[in-house]
Amino acid sequence: MYLIAGLGNPTKKYEKTRHNLGFDTIDYLAKKYDIKVKEKKGNALIGQGMIGTEKVILCKPQTFMNESGIAVRAISEFYKLDPTKDIIVLFDDISLEPGRIRVRLKGSAGGHNGIKSIIAHLGTDGFKRVKIGAGGKKEGQDLADHVLSTFSKAERMLVDSAIEDAASAAVLLTEDRAEDAMSMYNGKKEE
Repeated sequence: MYLIAGLGNPTKKYEKTRHNLGFDTIDYLAKKYDIKVKEKKGNALIGQGMIGTEKVILCKPQTFMNESGIAVRAISEFYKLDPTKDIIVLFDDISLEPGRIRVRLKGSAGGHNGIKSIIAHLGTDGFKRVKIGAGGKKEGQDLADHVLSTFSKAERMLVDSAIEDAASAAVLLTEDRAEDAMSMYNGKKEE
């Protein structure tokens, strides 16, 4: 069983913002695999279902981004999951341009507060992750304002494609095909 956690901020106010790319990818997976992400468990909305032959839990923490680790740890402990094998986290990355994704098997938080929280609560940085390009902030722009902003129409088209790629990469990770996911997506350039 895999926990696929998409990071974001709850409430309509934050829908379609740069910081909610993880939520957007969970919504895409839920629709594609007909999994209803409506059950409240702890501090998260979850949905259970199958992707191929693997049982998965799709998760949208409802703790706000900076406390994502609270929800991820609670679900992980409830289902007795091994963070280094059974957890995949989907999240925005401002160091990647819109349209790009990057798959990693472990690593630092890289300044991302949601990932920082998950590392602190799980006690490891050894969980799988798919970073989705949110684009960098403009010179002089406040980082919080940037990540809570929406995309331009042109960027949104690139982002929608990246969400599909991120979902596909997550599926490859559930199939123990991490090398395939990394070689397919880590070098892919925007078109």
